[in-house]
This record gives sequence, C-alpha cells and structure tokens, in this order.
Amino acid sequence: MVFDFLKGEFIDVISWLDDTRDTMVWRFDRRGQAIKMGAKLTVREGQAAVFIHEGQLADVFGPGLYMLETNNMPILTTLQHWDHGFQSPFKSEVYFVNTTRFNDQKWGTKNPIMARDPEFGPVRLRAFGTYSMRVTDPGKFIQEVVGTDGEFTSDEISSQIRNVIVQSASQVLAKSGIPVLDMAANTADLGKIIANAIAPQVGEYGLSIAEFYIENISLPEEVEKALDKRTSIGVAGDLNKYMQFNAAEALGQPGSAMGAAMGAGMGAGMGMGMAQSMGQTAGPWGGQPGAMAAPPPPPPPPPAGRNWHLAVDGTTTGPFGEADLARAVTEGRLTRATMVWSPGQDGWKMAAETELARLLDQVPPPPPKP
Repeated sequence: MVFDFLKGEFIDVISWLDDTRDTMVWRFDRRGQAIKMGAKLTVREGQAAVFIHEGQLADVFGPGLYMLETNNMPILTTLQHWDHGFQSPFKSEVYFVNTTRFNDQKWGTKNPIMARDPEFGPVRLRAFGTYSMRVTDPGKFIQEVVGTDGEFTSDEISSQIRNVIVQSASQVLAKSGIPVLDMAANTADLGKIIANAIAPQVGEYGLSIAEFYIENISLPEEVEKALDKRTSIGVAGDLNKYMQFNAAEALGQPGSAMGAAMGAGMGAGMGMGMAQSMGQTAGPWGGQPGAMAAPPPPPPPPPAGRNWHLAVDGTTTGPFGEADLARAVTEGRLTRATMVWSPGQDGWKMAAETELARLLDQVPPPPPKP
C-alpha cells in the first residue's frame, strides 16, 4: 500500500498540447513531483523538449515518443552521476519549445531613415513590413532569451527582433544607392539583403527569420506632394498647359481666390454683353436709345484697268488689258504704228499717240545692223 501511494506521487507521462498561437515556450508543471524513471515523454511535431537540471542545460529531445532511461538521457545521466540501469525517480525542469513558424510579425521604422538619392539629394525614408520567425536552437533560446519564464510568448521577443531589423534596414537602404523612385521595384531584393544581414544576430538568440517582406518604402508627405506636382507638369506637357490645369482645378474649389477672381471677370463680361443687347433693344416709345452707330461702308473696289482694241491687217482684235498689251509689245505684235482704240477715245489712233506710248518706251529699239 505504501509503495502504491509513493508510486502515485511520481510523474510517468510528460507532454504538451498547445491551444494558443503565440506561446513559444511552456514549462511542464510537475508541482514538486519527481519524474519516474521510465516515464513516457511525448514530443509532437513542431515541438522540442528541453531538460534543465539544477539550472544547467541538459538533454534536448526532438519530435517522437521516448521512454526516459539512462541510455537516452546522456547529459542528465552525467550530471546526476547515474549508473547504467538507474531506476530511482529524479527531479528536473522540462520546457517545451514551439519550433513552428510565428507568422505576420510586424516591423517598421519609428523615425525616418536618412539616405542620399542620386536625383533628389538627401531624403528621409520610412519603411515597414512583416516577417516570420522560428526557434532553430531550443537550448540556446532558453539560455539566451527565456531563462526561467514558465510561459514565454512571441510578443516578448518581437520588439527586440524589430530593433535588429530596423537597424539593418536603415543601413541597407542608406547604402543601396537605388533611386527612391525605383525602390518599389526592388523590395524583394532589398528584403533578401536585410534578412541575410540580420541572420547572424538573430541566430545568437537561437532563432531564424524564415520569411521577410518589405511592404512599403515611403517619403515624407511634403516630398510626395512635390512629386505629385512634378508628375502633373509632366502630364500637362508644358508650363502653359500646367497653368491652365491649375486654373481649372481652382475653379472647382469653392472659396478659392482664383475662382473668385475668374468669376468676377466672367460677371463683368456678361454685364457688358447685357448692356450692349439692351442698347440695341427698342425703348418703350419705339425709339432705340443709345443705339450704336452703324459701321462705315467698306471702301470701293479699285477701278478696273482700261481695255484696248487693235487693228491688225484690217481685223479688229481685243479687248486686251495692260498685261496683254505689254506682252504684245515684247512679241512685236504692238508697235508705235499699230492702230488702237479704247472706249471713250475719238476714233482709231496710232499707239504712239495714246497713253500706250509709255509701254512702247520701255521696249529697247532694234539692235543696229552688223
């Protein structure tokens, strides 16, 4: 009876079922009881079991079902100086470590990152994203981070990881030399560089970064506004169109100074148009007060050139204008002795006796005979 009572005080099954999403380490609660030699240890997939003996790291078990004996607890056997086949109960702290991925961990820059852009000069950048972490060395993780915490969650380490990420991200972005406008197209490559840069330091905690993402790299609000203006100028094509674009935008904004000024100008123009139309409208007694004077008639067309008729071999030809007569003089068909007549002239006369003499004077005389 006494043996059965003592047997009930020993722990013979050790396991952990996690129903949370953020617990990284959980200490098995033995309530002061000793662990029975030959007890069953169940370590499920995504878990590791770490034995701590009197403050010292002992054996680490991966996924599987174990019968706790001296042959599968070499470190604890050495620390306890057990002989082979030792069967007495023993006391030890057992920590279960979650080795699965902890996803959707947030990171971001609290303060702007100063960088030198080849196009804009010194700029301030902000960046944020997500990452996934997992425990790769359970023993080191307990030694370096957890300590004696009986239930350790991801929130307790995420702030430290975030600081490590921001420090490396600041250095990578500042030294990358990638123009700000091209960083969005290179976030995947920048993410890999940052993940590789933080791997050694995170590894000192017994962790690894399984995935790392940069969701956005942004500029200060005032710089983004300046870029929007620059883009608007590029879309407008030239300064005149850009000014027209701004004026059209101002008209659509109630209470704007430009809209009020243009509205006043339009009102004045409409008022002048109404005044003119009223001036042209008949008064109550049939008159037209203030009617504007009719515009002066256009000047008369220039007088038509004088026409001439020529008598050649007893035949009358014509009429010819001055241009035709000048051509006839050049061709020899009109000479000083040619008889000509024009309306209003008293009979036929020789061309030399009329005003056509000036055309004949412009033609040189025939060359002298050789």
